[in-house]
Amino acid sequence: MINLDLRQAIINNVRNNSKKEMKDVIEDSIGNDEKTLPGLGVLFEMIWKGISAEEQAKLIDVLHTKLQQSKPSAT
Repeated sequence: MINLDLRQAIINNVRNNSKKEMKDVIEDSIGNDEKTLPGLGVLFEMIWKGISAEEQAKLIDVLHTKLQQSKPSAT
């Protein structure tokens, strides 16, 4: 049985991408099939760990604002 570390596989898949390729990966993943969400999650985790507490607070402010503006979906 192969032990696949999804996080590491995602990192390895984009590690050597140019900045333009990274932007393309992100933009292609947004609003796309849900199977791309784990990849975005790994990239978000890397960003989160690499920014200051002040930058994290700004990001939370943006996310909070966007969530308040979004309409609830029917469940």
